[in-house]
Amino acid sequence: MSADPHDRAGLGGVTIVPEVLAYINQRNCDFRICTSCGGPILLPVRVKPPKKSDLLLNAGNHTIYVSIHQARFLSAISPDMIPFFDDTGSSGPEQDEF
Repeated sequence: MSADPHDRAGLGGVTIVPEVLAYINQRNCDFRICTSCGGPILLPVRVKPPKKSDLLLNAGNHTIYVSIHQARFLSAISPDMIPFFDDTGSSGPEQDEF
């Protein structure tokens, strides 16, 4: 028997850290937790669209779609799941000198 992916009860024990809720509200869009080489990552759905198999989690007025592959390991959605790109001090790809 398979579970209904839109059954929010499957994620009842998952907490969303207040900083993540503020981040989601500031960007005013839905997000998806998916797998990356560094672990679970929180991306806007315009970057990583939801899948039919995702579980849904309410985040204020928005929805977090959770990959079924991540759901079983998830207990909290925290700021370390938000990608951070540090582009300070770089004007482009670094080139090696020969």
